[in-house]
Amino acid sequence: MRFIHTSDWHLGQTLHSAERGLEHQHFLDWLCITLQEQQADALLIAGDIFDNANPSAASQKQFYRFLRQAKMHLPDLNIIIIAGNHDSPARLEAPGPLLDGMDICVVGMVPRLADGSIDVSAMVVPIRQNSGIVAWCLAVPFLRPGDVPRVENASDPYMAGIARLYKEVSDHALGLRQPGQAIIAMGHCHMVGGEISEDSERRIVIGGTEALSASMFDSHITYAALGHLHLAQKVGKQEHLRYCGSPLSLSFAEVDYRHQVLCVDIDGDKLSQVIPLYVPRAVQLLRIPKLAAPLPDVLDALDSLDLAGIIENSKGTQYDPYLEVRVKLDAPEPGLRARIESYIAGKPLRLLKIDPHYPGKWQDENSDKEAIQDTLDRLQPEDIFRRLYQGKYQQEAPGDMLQAFGELLHGEDMQ
Repeated sequence: MRFIHTSDWHLGQTLHSAERGLEHQHFLDWLCITLQEQQADALLIAGDIFDNANPSAASQKQFYRFLRQAKMHLPDLNIIIIAGNHDSPARLEAPGPLLDGMDICVVGMVPRLADGSIDVSAMVVPIRQNSGIVAWCLAVPFLRPGDVPRVENASDPYMAGIARLYKEVSDHALGLRQPGQAIIAMGHCHMVGGEISEDSERRIVIGGTEALSASMFDSHITYAALGHLHLAQKVGKQEHLRYCGSPLSLSFAEVDYRHQVLCVDIDGDKLSQVIPLYVPRAVQLLRIPKLAAPLPDVLDALDSLDLAGIIENSKGTQYDPYLEVRVKLDAPEPGLRARIESYIAGKPLRLLKIDPHYPGKWQDENSDKEAIQDTLDRLQPEDIFRRLYQGKYQQEAPGDMLQAFGELLHGEDMQ
């Protein structure tokens, strides 16, 4: 059996106000073709289909059009979808009756029986090939505290509840499994040791727990298809516990990262191989320069960009690269964006972000944060503003800025 593992599409996401529907459509078109080329038996989508709980009509249309096209080209394709922390469980499940008719399984929320107990059977989904069951999928969505069973006397009830729920679902699958059938787990969570992508991931912190132990996936699990972390990686260096990562760069921190989906082959109940399939980038991201530099050096770096290939192969301004400029400054320059935009006028570039670096940036690792916290309660807002400005820019706040701050602080009292 062969399946494609993908997650964290974040349909509807904007990158510093830039709409990304075009890029997402390129990915979905590519994925549809890839499923056909790989002759996949299943597609597992491990959460965060949408970027927020109230996705736009356009984003939803993209998603459901893709599902229809995938099933049209591969009628026997098993599609299993779970909700992530960005998704609305109820919204994701709303078209369930229609999707059931297409043999598409969506698990948005933890299903409950009439008495309120968890219906573990509804989270065990068969994967079929040639009319026979070849594997069982544990389709467990993102879990919130109210979703998990209560574990008495546990030091961390939330973590213990997650482990118990996965075990109950796994035990149910074991009761159904026949010899030679694989058990594949799906989850949207942060596992211990997982590497996050800077600036693009929402931390999952519930009940003090940030990361879950890989021990909750026992030896019966042939493969765990995980979502939430945007960088593809193995969990604990184990071949069968995998994040596939997001298919698009969700921040400039991922400018040099090759996004992918995973093509997984299962032989009976054994993992055969996992092959990354790299997603073509429809719109390039540029971070100029790689390390922050003074403005004259930044302008020189922009001048030295080789844009000939981009101009020659341009399919329209909607494909112009996104640009982040990283510049060292001694003090704020209110007209900096206008100056840079004027400088790149006529070039196939879209300035999305200016990343300023100041000599006294407040994130200085050597700052005594505890001492600062101890004095905050004794300071007036104007004092805090002065200190922050001094620490960030290594100079006194200008009088006109202090006046503007006072007007914001006191409103009509300043008039």
